[in-house]
Amino acid sequence: MKDSPRLVTCYTLPMIGEIKIHDVVALLQDVQTKHFESGQALLLRRGQIGTVIMTYPDDACEVEFADRDDRAFAILPLRPDQMMVLHDTPDFAAA
Repeated sequence: MKDSPRLVTCYTLPMIGEIKIHDVVALLQDVQTKHFESGQALLLRRGQIGTVIMTYPDDACEVEFADRDDRAFAILPLRPDQMMVLHDTPDFAAA
């Protein structure tokens, strides 16, 4: 069996100026960090969902990651290219 070409999906996300406080975001790559209280090493996986709690002038954001009971376990700064904003309602398109 021949090796078939591997498909790689690349995303270009125009995020500059679009991320706001309270936006729900998902990681686009794995990120190593520490539990913000215990200091225990954590690996946040691609797709992990967090909430923007602060924005900075250089477009970086402080993002809080919490468990299902809303207990925060990590708070860390992220660049716009490390995350994407998640949407739960559609935008109306021009006809």
